[in-house]
Amino acid sequence: MNIFILSIKNIISKPLSTGLSLVLLALGVGLISLILHIDRHLQSQMNNNIRGIDMVVGAKGSPLQLILSAVFQIDVPTGNIKLSEANTLKKNRLIKYGIPLSYGDSYETFRIVGTNQEYPELYSMQLAEGSLWTKSLDVTIGATVAEKTGMKVGDTFLGSHGLSEGGHVHEDQFYTVTGIFQSSGSVIDQLILTGLESVWDIHDDHSSHAADDNDHESDNPEPSATGEIKTSQEDDHDHDHDHEDGHEHHDHVVPEEDREITAMLIKFRSPMGMVQLPRMVNENTNMQAALPNYELLKLFSLMGIATTTLSMVAFVVILVSGISVFISLYLSLKDRIYEMALLRTYGASRQQLLGMIFQEGLLIAFSGFVLGLLLSRIGLLVISYLLESDYRYGFTDSMPIIEEGYLLIITLVIGFLAALIPAIHVFKINLSKSLADA
Repeated sequence: MNIFILSIKNIISKPLSTGLSLVLLALGVGLISLILHIDRHLQSQMNNNIRGIDMVVGAKGSPLQLILSAVFQIDVPTGNIKLSEANTLKKNRLIKYGIPLSYGDSYETFRIVGTNQEYPELYSMQLAEGSLWTKSLDVTIGATVAEKTGMKVGDTFLGSHGLSEGGHVHEDQFYTVTGIFQSSGSVIDQLILTGLESVWDIHDDHSSHAADDNDHESDNPEPSATGEIKTSQEDDHDHDHDHEDGHEHHDHVVPEEDREITAMLIKFRSPMGMVQLPRMVNENTNMQAALPNYELLKLFSLMGIATTTLSMVAFVVILVSGISVFISLYLSLKDRIYEMALLRTYGASRQQLLGMIFQEGLLIAFSGFVLGLLLSRIGLLVISYLLESDYRYGFTDSMPIIEEGYLLIITLVIGFLAALIPAIHVFKINLSKSLADA
């Protein structure tokens, strides 16, 4: 007599009650597993991307927006700041280094970020091929950028204005790919890095072209501010007069002191910088200082409320499923009293009958757990797809985690407890009475 096979047949014989118990268990386990994986992935990604960054300086606005845009590159920037003002701050004795970032253009939704070569060093980036950028309009691209766009070393492309598709394309100003980074799991995988001068040159030339277009439009007679109409001869005279004064009419070179960047990533020399500099920047400059660790702690605290609530709901669902398993086994047992008594007369011991009941509870619990893990992995794939399409982030690791081991133990305990009362009834079964009643 194979008690294990008999347990399986007993479970299958009640498809509706067993199916309900499995669905409830799977939903509870799947939801908790999904929450655990999302929380783990988000914390891992965020901690990986803020390493070496104690403070971010940018335009005034939302501190969290500044962190998300400058560190994680998943939000729009709060504005621009003067490079000269950022460099003055960078010289403070409490600052170890400051890494400038300047962006606003993209290629196929991948951001083009102007910076210096300390930025990839911050994440210990290694080159898969080629080299880092060395001059204006040279770029080094992340592994994800290379994979999604198919670009290789030596390829050229045109950037477009804005951080999403559909922006104005900067014509006749081709970027050249000089290198490709190895995959690192950091934000740089999603970026196109170049020098600050590339961003400035692109936008200086764009401003010059815009000014040229305006000048061409002014070749037609237009009313002046006083209502007079200038003829082409008068306009030529004014143009010549500008040259006589030694000024080019279309000279739009931006002075160094007027250069702007989007943000600066700062590392302190000592904990004293954390105490003094953020308040000093926020109160005495036109810039805003935001602390990544502090802002992410607030973000995770808000997320923690939601995840805790969802986890509590999931545990309630698991407990309800445990009650469902208990009811299923108990009602099934009442119909199988004669069967149990008959098994005893054929030589089955009390321990074997107890084992059969406990096996049924544990088999339902384990099957619900496995089905729940499958549901959580499907959920991860869906969320990963949505994140990758919107933010270029994805969940690549779906391997089991230690917390799922604890979840398995909890699920099996619930299955064991659900079978406990039916098992006690089986242990106390009265053979003669049960056979006589049948």
